[in-house]
Amino acid sequence: MFSYLGIGTLSLVVYIVIIIGITYFFKRTITEAMLAAFIVLLIMAAVVGHNPVKLLVEGVLFTMAQEAVFAAMAFVYMAYIMEKTQIVVRLVRILNSLLGRLAGGAGYVSTIASALFGMVSGSGTGNASTVGSITIPWMEETGWSKPRATSVVAGNAGLGMLFPPSSSMFLMLGLPAIAAELTSSDLYVTLMGVALIILVYRLVIIFCYVRKDKIRAVEQQNILPIGKALKQNWISISLFLGIVIPLLLTMGPLSAWLAAQNSFGPRGVGSISLLVWIPMLTTIMCIVTGWKYLPHSPKGWFKLNIEVLPKYKEIGGLMLVAFAASRVLVRLGLEVEVANVFEALGQQSRVGVVFAIAVLVSMMVGPFSGTATTTAVGSVAYLAFRSIGIAPALACSVFLVLVSNEGCIPPNSGPIYLASGISGLENPAVIFKPLFLHFALPTVFMAILFALGMIPVLS
Repeated sequence: MFSYLGIGTLSLVVYIVIIIGITYFFKRTITEAMLAAFIVLLIMAAVVGHNPVKLLVEGVLFTMAQEAVFAAMAFVYMAYIMEKTQIVVRLVRILNSLLGRLAGGAGYVSTIASALFGMVSGSGTGNASTVGSITIPWMEETGWSKPRATSVVAGNAGLGMLFPPSSSMFLMLGLPAIAAELTSSDLYVTLMGVALIILVYRLVIIFCYVRKDKIRAVEQQNILPIGKALKQNWISISLFLGIVIPLLLTMGPLSAWLAAQNSFGPRGVGSISLLVWIPMLTTIMCIVTGWKYLPHSPKGWFKLNIEVLPKYKEIGGLMLVAFAASRVLVRLGLEVEVANVFEALGQQSRVGVVFAIAVLVSMMVGPFSGTATTTAVGSVAYLAFRSIGIAPALACSVFLVLVSNEGCIPPNSGPIYLASGISGLENPAVIFKPLFLHFALPTVFMAILFALGMIPVLS
C-alpha cells in the first residue's frame, strides 16, 4: 500500500510538520508558518519538475475565485458592524432571558445550531460563519473565553454533514458505486443514529468545558423577563432576516416556485450563494436597525472602514495561503495517490483497511473541504469498506463521520480561520491542540469503532 504514496503525500506531511514546528517551537504566527510551508511546497514542486511560478499564479487565481475567501472578508466586516451597532448585545439579552439560567447555555445552543444549520448550508465554512456570527459573541458575553468560543464553533462546523437530509448525504448517494446499492431511505436511519451519537459526544465536550472553565449561569439580576427582553430588544431579531431570506430563496416552496418561473429558473436559484448573501444582508440589517450608533457623514464612514482594515490582515493572508497550498497539493498528485491507496486497501486486513481509510480521509479533509474530499475519494473509500464486509449504509455513514471533521483538523481548515475572524482571535494556532484532541481525534476513533461494529448503530 505504501508503494502508492509519492510526492503528493510527502508534500502534505512536510507542509503540516513545518506549520506545527514553526508555530509551536519558534512561536511565530500561523500566517508566517503557513507562508513558510507554502514556499517549501513550491520548492518541492520545482524539484520534481513543476514550474513553481506557474503553480504560484495558479494557486492565487484559484484562491481569488473561491466564494469562501469573499465570505471570510464579508463576515469579518459583518462582525465589526454588529459590534458597532450593538445589535448582538441586544440579541444576547433576549437569548439570556430564554437560556441564561443554564450555565454555558450559549455553547450548547451553538453545538445544536451547527448540527441543524449545517444540514442546509452544506458547507463547514458557511456553517461556522453563520452560526458563529450569533453564538460567538453570545458565548463571550456569558463567560466563555475567546479561544474556547472559537474552538466550539470551528470544531462543530462539520456537524451538519452528518444529519440527514444533508447535501453531503445526497452527494454520496449520487456517486455511481453507492447509488447502485443504497437509497436515501436505507441510509437515513443509520446516518441519523450515528449523527446523534456524535452530537451527544460534542455536547459532553461542552459540559466538560463549562465545568473546567467554571462558566456560570447569568446572574439572575441580569436576566430580564422574556416579555420585557422582547419589548426592549425586539429589533435585534431582524438580524435573522439576513439568514432566513437567502434560505427561503434557495430551498422550500418559494425556491421551488422561483425555479419554475421562466424568468428565474433552476439556474437562477442555483446562483444564489448563502456565503455571499448572508453576510451582505445581515450587514445591511445591522446598518438599518443600528443607524443611530453609526457615523452620519462620509468622513465618519471613511474612518470606520479604515479601522476595520487591520482585521482583514490575518484572515485574508491565511485564506490566501491555505487555498493556494491546497491547489499545489492537487498538482503534486495528492488526490491520485490517495485514490490508488484506497484501491489497494482491499488486500489488507479488516482492521488495517479501516485504520488506513480513517488516516487518509483525515489527511485529505484538512487541506480540502468535506465536499471536495467526498467528490475525490468517496467512491473508492466506500468500495474499500464494502470489500471487507461493512454494510452499505454503515460504510457511507462512517465516511461522512470522517469528513465531518472538516472544521477541526488544523492547520489548513477554513472554518478555523472564519471563526477566528468573527471572534477576533489573532493567533488561531492557540486552538489547534484542543481542536485536534477534543474534536478531531475522538471523532476519528468513534468512526473506527462504528466501522468495526464496536459501537452498535441502527440499520
